Amino acid sequence: MHRLFVAIRPPADIRAGLLSLMHGIIGARWQDDNQLHLTLRFVGEVDRPRADDLADALGHIRFSPFEIALSGVGCFDRKGQVHTLWAGVQPRDPLVQLHQKVDRACIRIGLPPDNRNYFPHITLARFGRTAGAMEPFMALNAALASAPFTVAEFALYESQLGQTGSTYHMIERYRADPAPSDRSTFTPPR
Repeated sequence: MHRLFVAIRPPADIRAGLLSLMHGIIGARWQDDNQLHLTLRFVGEVDRPRADDLADALGHIRFSPFEIALSGVGCFDRKGQVHTLWAGVQPRDPLVQLHQKVDRACIRIGLPPDNRNYFPHITLARFGRTAGAMEPFMALNAALASAPFTVAEFALYESQLGQTGSTYHMIERYRADPAPSDRSTFTPPR
C-alpha cells in the first residue's frame, strides 16, 4: 500500500523563511525542510494499480500559473487541544480551484470525494497531548507575510511513517500550462 497526497512545494527562500521562525514552543514537533508543503488533497492508502491510475489522472489536470504569498499564522485544535500550527497563504481562490480539480481527478479513479472544508496552509509544527504556550509565537508572527511566489507545478507524494515522523518522497511532478508569453510565436507556413 502507498500513503499518498498531492501538494505544492514552496520555493527554497519561502521554506528558509519559515524554518527561521520554528522555535519557541515547548513540545512542538517542528517540520523540517523536506516536510514543508501545501497540501492540495490527502489521498491516503491505495494499492499500486490505484496509485498508477492517480498519477495518470493528475497528468490530465490543466491550470495556469498563479501567485500566492504567506499570510499570517494559526492553529487547528480538536476539543480545545491544539494539534497543528500553520502558516496561511493568500489568495486562496486559485488554490481552492486547483484542489477541486485534484479532487475530481481522484473521484474519476474511484476514490471518495474530499468532503472536508479545504483550507490552504503550510504546516509548521504538530503537537501531542502537551504543548507549551503558543501566545508568544502567535503574537510575534501574526503579521507573517512574504513576497508573492509563483505556483507553476504541483506533485504527487508518498508519505512513509517512521519513528521520528513522516518522510515524503515525490513520485511525479505536474506543471502548469505555459503562460501565453512562454508559448512559441513560431507559425508554420501554410
